Amino acid sequence: MSSSKQMTSGSPAKLILFFAVPLMIGNIFQQLYTMVDTMIVGQVLGVSALAALGSADWLIWLVQGIITGMTQGFSILVSQDYGAERWERLRKSAGRSILLTVTMTVAVFVFFQLTLRPILVLLNTPSDIIELAMQYARVIFLGLFSVSAYNLGASFLRAMGDSKSPLHAMLIASVSNIGLDVLFVAYFHWGISGAAFATILSQSVSALYCFVVLKKIEIMHLKKEDFSMVDAPDGRLLRLGFPMAAQNVIIAVGGLCVQYVINGFGSLYVAGFTATNKMYGLLELAAIAFGFAMTTYVGQNLGAGKIQRIKDGLKSGTLMALLTSFVITFVMFAFGRPLLSLFVSGDPLETAQVLKISYDYLRVMASFLWVLYLLYVYRSTLQGLGNTVIPLISGFVELACRVSLVFVLPKLFGMTGIYFLESFAWTGATILLMFSCFREVKKLKEDEVSQ
Repeated sequence: MSSSKQMTSGSPAKLILFFAVPLMIGNIFQQLYTMVDTMIVGQVLGVSALAALGSADWLIWLVQGIITGMTQGFSILVSQDYGAERWERLRKSAGRSILLTVTMTVAVFVFFQLTLRPILVLLNTPSDIIELAMQYARVIFLGLFSVSAYNLGASFLRAMGDSKSPLHAMLIASVSNIGLDVLFVAYFHWGISGAAFATILSQSVSALYCFVVLKKIEIMHLKKEDFSMVDAPDGRLLRLGFPMAAQNVIIAVGGLCVQYVINGFGSLYVAGFTATNKMYGLLELAAIAFGFAMTTYVGQNLGAGKIQRIKDGLKSGTLMALLTSFVITFVMFAFGRPLLSLFVSGDPLETAQVLKISYDYLRVMASFLWVLYLLYVYRSTLQGLGNTVIPLISGFVELACRVSLVFVLPKLFGMTGIYFLESFAWTGATILLMFSCFREVKKLKEDEVSQ
């Protein structure tokens, strides 16, 4: 059964925390199966396969980011309709979101399958791993339809205050993925493609679970007219979804520029960065959960016209996010090196070099983790308010930071200069989002008083 919940009454801190915790647990399992993918590839197939997987990371993030951005944007309108108890409008928003998502997924799939090799060549992918990278990416792209289905279903559930069902879906996907990884890579010897097949099959299972849960919610029983063009909210949906997708594209372009420079340092350096980037998911997982919680909380309270609760929720969300980031930073400094060693096997000299690169990079990112957590809180609050333009602009700020520094820092500090790029990008975006968020909330409060 679904656990949909109104967030328009009760303690803001408790609501946000109880909404976020299941998402954190779900993200842990999601990161677990992502990390297991990488561990099995690194341990069974070696450093070259690990580097190949990492060389396609930002490209895959770009492709999936387009889809996740659009679906998250669509869910904002659903959460506002839910908070205002506009059930007919909610169903219409959901129906049109489904059609728009299917159309977008087909277009993205065709484009990137056709352009994969030229893009990898353009990214300066080392010649000894480019074929492996193509194998992995092509299979992952086949799973875009599963990614779309899961993200859309989970975003609908979260918009209605249900963070437990996406958790259950992720638990099922994690167990499936780990088992399939071992089966396809270690026993069937399907190589790097086996890891990709394991991922897309497990994503399909999680998507199916979300839609089974949605089918049990009466207000989500969609009819034929909910998909029609009559009174379609496509304009509002695209105004919310497109900037969020564009924001992810912009961030990914900056990441691809970084990947270009990293690839130029050779496959061992790429392997080191890959191990840390898989750990990055653990660093970020609670921030993502707080972000979803803030978007749903703010969207529902905006729909209900409860502005003071938005202000109170922002304070509570900020404090909880900061405290969580400090705990994770401590854990990474204490246990980061042994965790990273799980990703690498092979020649002892190569392994030692890869681990040094990985741990040095991890320490820098962990030190600036509190900035990333503030970024998620402020950006998600703005998105819940229906403002997706400022988050889009923040993506341009991240892009500007990455592109302007990626070619400068290595010249000044060598390979270690690359370690600081992400942190500087977070800082620039967070400053913009913080001031914009406070201004938006203050304006809402002033408008409420003047009415």
